[in-house]
Amino acid sequence: MRIDKFLKVSRIIKRRTVAKEVLDLGRVTVNDRVVKAGYEVKVGDRISLDIPSGPRSIIVESIRDNVPAKEADSLYREV
Repeated sequence: MRIDKFLKVSRIIKRRTVAKEVLDLGRVTVNDRVVKAGYEVKVGDRISLDIPSGPRSIIVESIRDNVPAKEADSLYREV
């Protein structure tokens, strides 16, 4: 799954277009490398975000296309 879609599905960022903008600004790293919106997320990836709501660091636990809002946080673990 593309990282911009993962950030939207996991509800870390509300809209995919906003996720793409943040990625284009170079504010997202995966395993200490700056990535573009087309990066394919894998289970175990460590994602660090520098977003307006504050810096976050997560590890991808699961990848699913659709998740109810209540279960969105099951896709990742905060570090």
